[in-house]
Amino acid sequence: MKYAIFESGGKQYRAVEGGRVEVDRLPVEAGQSLDIERVLLMVDGDNVLVGKPVVSGIQVKATVLEHVKGPKVVTFKYRPKKRYRVKGGHRQQYTVLRIDQVGQAVAAAAEAEADAPVKKQARARKEPSAPEAAEKKTTAKSK
Repeated sequence: MKYAIFESGGKQYRAVEGGRVEVDRLPVEAGQSLDIERVLLMVDGDNVLVGKPVVSGIQVKATVLEHVKGPKVVTFKYRPKKRYRVKGGHRQQYTVLRIDQVGQAVAAAAEAEADAPVKKQARARKEPSAPEAAEKKTTAKSK
């Protein structure tokens, strides 16, 4: 079974491909895709990658399904004999994500782009330094 543990809003969530996750509200419109790069743990069968603190090159691709409100939490403050009563409430807002992909599909393309400039530098012609050039001239004259 392939899954990842990612971080969003200071909390950790388990992402399984095809699953749904409720995270704290994100500033993303419903229907848009989202790449989560703060992956702390990646498990693929017997292969386990643990981040220090994150696993580099691993992403979780998700789609925002909707924004919902959690259950209402009622608070009531009361001081006896003082006529002090305050009733309040709160509803936390959440974003529902559908996990599309867990893995490193995007990371392979990024590594290929990162390696390209290094290969170009390796192919560049090496110019001899001043002592090497003088040494070549003296050996050419002695022959």
